[in-house]
Amino acid sequence: MCGRYAITTAPEAMRRMFGYPEMPNFPARYNIAPTQPIPIVRVVEGRREFALVRWGLLPSWVKDPKNFTLLINARGETVNDKPAFKNAMKRRRCLIPADGFYEWKRDGAVKRPYLIRLKGGAPFAFAGLWETWTGPNGEEMDSVAIVTTEANRALSPIHDRMPAILTPDAYEMWLDNANVDAKTAAALLVPAQDELFEAYEIAPLVNRVTNDGPKVQVPFTAPAVSEVPAVTPAPKKTARKRNPDEDQTSLF
Repeated sequence: MCGRYAITTAPEAMRRMFGYPEMPNFPARYNIAPTQPIPIVRVVEGRREFALVRWGLLPSWVKDPKNFTLLINARGETVNDKPAFKNAMKRRRCLIPADGFYEWKRDGAVKRPYLIRLKGGAPFAFAGLWETWTGPNGEEMDSVAIVTTEANRALSPIHDRMPAILTPDAYEMWLDNANVDAKTAAALLVPAQDELFEAYEIAPLVNRVTNDGPKVQVPFTAPAVSEVPAVTPAPKKTARKRNPDEDQTSLF
């Protein structure tokens, strides 16, 4: 799955890469978490559009969002079958810009976080699905889920799933809801090529949502043996005779 990711590329570079006319001043984000507003690129009335939507898809047919599971990911193998995703797969596919994402590798009882990114640090795009939910009073909310697939051989030692990452030559096909059917689009949901991405362990700072700065992505370095403080054994207690006065309550 994908539960945290980052966008730190300058807004103008993102705009050139994804070809939308808007000029948003989206700040660098190093630790994006579910339910937060995230940028997507979608096609509206025949042109690409930048939009901020909630991460956590809410299908249009949901009556009460409070009683509905937060859908941050959609499995690529079943998006054309699951009621929550199949309509969006037909009509509302989108790109989710990113330049890194995080996964946790289980090591016994501990989960160690890793940053995964393109070699060279260039931005890329997750395959996404978006929906518009309309409430009983006419209020509207746009939301999105990141489509996932099996991890490639390079990343599978960390986690068995990864986001479905689209190559630039696939952007137009994925976004063309009018002319590319859902089954054809689903063929794009494959693991990324092994040699394209790099991964390295980072410190547990990413585990806390409020940590949203460059330090989150600093490679983790285990402390050297010489840096680990020595533990001095406590002196053994010697037996002594009990003093009856110790039964009294002390004020100090």
